[in-house]
Amino acid sequence: MKTESVVQNIPFVGRKRSLIENARKERASGSSCPGPSRGGENFVFEEKEGTVTLNILFALSHEKNAGFFKTGKVFETFEAKLLNIESRPGRKSKNSGCDDLEIFMRCEVHSSDTDIFINSLKRVADDVRTIPEEKVPWFPRKIRDLDKCNLLITKYDPDMDQDHPGFSDPEYRKRRRFIAELAANYKQGEPLPRVEYTPEEVATWREVYRTLRTIYPDVQTCGYGEDSIPQLRKVSAFLKEKTGFQLRPVAGLLSARDFLASLAFRVFQCTQYIRHASAPMHSPEPDCCHELLGHIPMLADKEFAQFSQEIGLATLGASDEDIERLSTLYWFTVEFGLCKQNGTVKAYGAGLLSSYGELIYALSNEPEYKPFNPEETAIQPYQDQTFQPVYFVSESFEDAKIKMRRYSSSIQRPFSVRYDPFTCSLEVLDQPSKIQHALGQMRDDLKILHSALEKLG
Repeated sequence: MKTESVVQNIPFVGRKRSLIENARKERASGSSCPGPSRGGENFVFEEKEGTVTLNILFALSHEKNAGFFKTGKVFETFEAKLLNIESRPGRKSKNSGCDDLEIFMRCEVHSSDTDIFINSLKRVADDVRTIPEEKVPWFPRKIRDLDKCNLLITKYDPDMDQDHPGFSDPEYRKRRRFIAELAANYKQGEPLPRVEYTPEEVATWREVYRTLRTIYPDVQTCGYGEDSIPQLRKVSAFLKEKTGFQLRPVAGLLSARDFLASLAFRVFQCTQYIRHASAPMHSPEPDCCHELLGHIPMLADKEFAQFSQEIGLATLGASDEDIERLSTLYWFTVEFGLCKQNGTVKAYGAGLLSSYGELIYALSNEPEYKPFNPEETAIQPYQDQTFQPVYFVSESFEDAKIKMRRYSSSIQRPFSVRYDPFTCSLEVLDQPSKIQHALGQMRDDLKILHSALEKLG
């Protein structure tokens, strides 16, 4: 329930720039390409250096079944690498009345041999044709691919933005560049870099920490204290044990597509620098106060961690328009979301938990509350210069997760994705054989659960 209005004298203390604006900027540019680090074309099914992936469909009549072996000779001659093969009954033969056989092959061939390779197949098979892939924006397939998710939005960088509190402080800017370089040089799997924070930086942390602790004094914040800024290595190990999430250092505000894609791997891109000492309760961009005091405690909750990953998985290969909608959903949930607990409305969004002024405001009688409905939330205008006029309230984390999953299923993609926690990789479910394999694994899991139920009687 809301409190009485107590926010008239609490100034707006700022927040990080929204992912929604980033998504709109990317969409307006006419390209979702995250930059030169991707290499090659910006598609899931990339043309590798010197080779191209082809989907080929051809028919073999009943009289030409021997042609199947001849097609093998063609593959051998052109050193084609066979990736997948499937067969199915084709049309009825006019002469014999027997079924033709349709063959689907997915293969890699040398780029320079593509035309002659297809013409050679036409000599030994009927109705040879290639099936173009539905091309979608690039996304990481393995956790090490996050090294390529590094497109930074520099609008609020202290070196670029004259309104940034640290713009006129050369020492602060130098310090920021040093910490940013640590993140830029990081590669997945390496030990997380350690930052030796200065007394001034610790003092800024202490002021923010003490102020927020006055609002929720009984909440345990991952073992934090006011006398030191937590190191990412320690916090990441804590999260990994709790929910499987881990941290990765980032030099600044990432593009919406890159940041959200990381969540699919249960990786949170986390800054290590801190806001300027002149404005301890204000940061126009994400900093370690916002992340460590806002995001990390919530990512230690299993339901919330699953909810965050659901959003990340939904963005993989999504269109620019869908990225903007999903960024809006992220904004009104993970950043500024409210939910009910025992009938009382409470905050779970990191933008609220790390902002004293807006947290008080959001739980007052001032803003409008709406039930969380992804279709409505995804198109809700957001406010980046002052407090939100509207907040969306979920019945619970589980309620939000179910609704988000339903919304994600409506996003048009030529495939689905499945995260493998053992290999920290994503499987693109774009072929029947892959789906059958995934179903087999699910059956094994169900057998284990069934056995457990039987043992319980």
